Amino acid sequence: MAEVPAKYKLKDAFKPVPENPIEGPRDEPTILNIGPSHPTMHGTIQLITELVGETITNIDVECGYLHRGAEKMMENRNYIQAIPYTDRLNYVSTCVNNFGYVAAIEKLFGIEITERCAWLRTLFAELARIGDHYTCQAALANESGAATPFFYLVQARDYIWEHLNHATGARLMTSFARIGGLAKDVTDDWLKRCKEILLGNFPLLKDVHGLLDKNRIFLDRVQGIGQISAEDAINCGITGPFLRGSGVKYDIRKVTPYLKYDEVEWEVPVGKYGDNYDRYYVRMREIEESIKICLQCIEKMPAGTVNTDDYQAHLPEKTEVYGSIEGLINHFKVVIDGPKPPKGKLYHFVEGGNGELGFFVVSDGTGTAYRVHIRPPSFLIMGAFDKIIIGHQLADIIPTFATVNMVGGECDR
Repeated sequence: MAEVPAKYKLKDAFKPVPENPIEGPRDEPTILNIGPSHPTMHGTIQLITELVGETITNIDVECGYLHRGAEKMMENRNYIQAIPYTDRLNYVSTCVNNFGYVAAIEKLFGIEITERCAWLRTLFAELARIGDHYTCQAALANESGAATPFFYLVQARDYIWEHLNHATGARLMTSFARIGGLAKDVTDDWLKRCKEILLGNFPLLKDVHGLLDKNRIFLDRVQGIGQISAEDAINCGITGPFLRGSGVKYDIRKVTPYLKYDEVEWEVPVGKYGDNYDRYYVRMREIEESIKICLQCIEKMPAGTVNTDDYQAHLPEKTEVYGSIEGLINHFKVVIDGPKPPKGKLYHFVEGGNGELGFFVVSDGTGTAYRVHIRPPSFLIMGAFDKIIIGHQLADIIPTFATVNMVGGECDR
């Protein structure tokens, strides 16, 4: 047998692997794209992360993928036709958006809503807030590996959404508000069933607290992660549960009361460290406070009508439309031309599910707004996302992002 040439011998062909095969620095960053289509991105958002190993050294947040132009569409529809666009801002707490927008228009008109309408709006806004917080907490639990609380919370949320459906005709996109009132009234049976559903939430909340509050795995995922100081949060314009998680006792419902929030008893929960755990716990406590508000609204609900008599603002009753020529003409004028508030501009804000939700409206005296600008609470939080996540691990992005509770429709620009 012929001898194997030296260059093909194993000892020459396979040289020993050096201890450090990669020459140069070992901490060269890696760029990783998360999204815009990702199971845990709550909306079409892209996070361009720079990693050294598993540590985040830089992050670029890009949330401009929806491109619906809600504000411009509202400027091309009359004031009543624009109401459904507010549903799509935060599609898990639509009533809050509805009421915030129509309240701005009512201020332009100088309309005072009825007592029953004010109590019902307070009730529906808090039901929507509970559904919003349930959705956020369920996502946080599931994305942290806790599936059981997810099912508990989603089931409780669906009881509320189905009950809203019985009153408004829709689970999510309610479009229930009207300028000067509501689409329709609710029955006493509806209020009674609402109370039963809310009281049934307390045992469920106790179970979720028992599953998560002292769970070692959950605590490792959220404690000390995503911290932001009260000073930094204020400087970034952050409001809502995210700000209250940092210990700032600021809630628009207390600071600048509207509707009936100054006629019910409730507290403003706050955190201490401003981390993911504090934001989780603040939302859990806020659910309890919202239930307390709802129960008081049901007990104090007065009799009466839900709409004002000013038919320049909202549609007349169908009996008048079908039974009188004046009602028919008024219906056509409101639908075709829209209500025409006097010239002026104002900014009205409410406490949304994620913080201050504001509407800046400019009226030129026609039935369509000259300018509509919306202040979305979660958009400002995303502006500080790099501040709270840089230096943490790649796996920390998901639970931190869940506590932000960003809504794509709200951040639409």
